[in-house]
Formats: sequence, C-alpha cells, structure tokens
Amino acid sequence: MRIWSLHPKYLDARGLVALWREGLLAQAVLKGQTKGYVYHPQLLRFREQSYPLGSIAEYLRFVYEEATSRGYRFAAEKIARSRAPGYLTVTRGQIEFEWHHLMEKLRARNPKWQAQLASVKTPKPHPLFRVVRGTVAQWEKSATPLNGKHVSS
Repeated sequence: MRIWSLHPKYLDARGLVALWREGLLAQAVLKGQTKGYVYHPQLLRFREQSYPLGSIAEYLRFVYEEATSRGYRFAAEKIARSRAPGYLTVTRGQIEFEWHHLMEKLRARNPKWQAQLASVKTPKPHPLFRVVRGTVAQWEKSATPLNGKHVSS
C-alpha cells in the first residue's frame, strides 16, 4: 500500500489508479470493513487524527479531483461522507524520499512521464498535507538513506 504524500498530479495514469484503489482500501480499513492491512504503517498518520475517516475521505477527494481533471471517471460515491478540519503534516524528508521513489518507479514503467517531471526541483505535497522540517517518516518501512545520507529538511 502506498498512500503518497506527493501531489497526485505527479502520478502517471497507472499510479493514479493505484492510489485511488489503495486509498479506498485504506478507507475500508479505517471503517473497520476489512481484516487486512489493519496495522499497515502508512495508515498511522490517518489514525493519529481526531477524525481518521474524515482525513482519508478528504485525501480521496483530492485524488478524485485530479482524476476528474484528466478525464477519468472515478466513482465519487465511494468516498465516505465524513469530513475533517485542517491539514495533516508531512516532513520535507518524506517528500524527498517519495519523490526519489516515484522517479525510480517511473524510470522503469513510464520513462516519458518521468522525463516530463525531471525538471521539478521542489515537488509539491498532496493538497491535504503541509510540509514541515524533518527526515523520512518513521512509519516508512522501505526508507533507506538517499545517496548514502539520511534525508533532512
């Protein structure tokens, strides 16, 4: 499961569809509708919110908005009606880690898309997140130092 902290505009079609499906799965987990993925570390940041279900629903609304802007027809009725006030935070190190991870995925599966993103110097976060100083999130299981160094702000 990958619930990207990056803005969904950076995802290619395959990545955006996968994010939609994984976001809906995360929503089902937070609703208690599935036994799988209950302890998935990427859900921790949603579980820590006052309104976890509202937070994932807000996240999905932005994914839906991006998909719609590209002409895709995602089923908006699958998003929970719950709402959550405010924003979540994400560290600069987490954004950098995810950016490098995405670039590697795209290099293999969609080099043309990756080439279009090559000039991005400071990737934007998903609109639900506000960037704060810090390193890669502790819940990031696959985190390894980038270029032999730990990522920081």
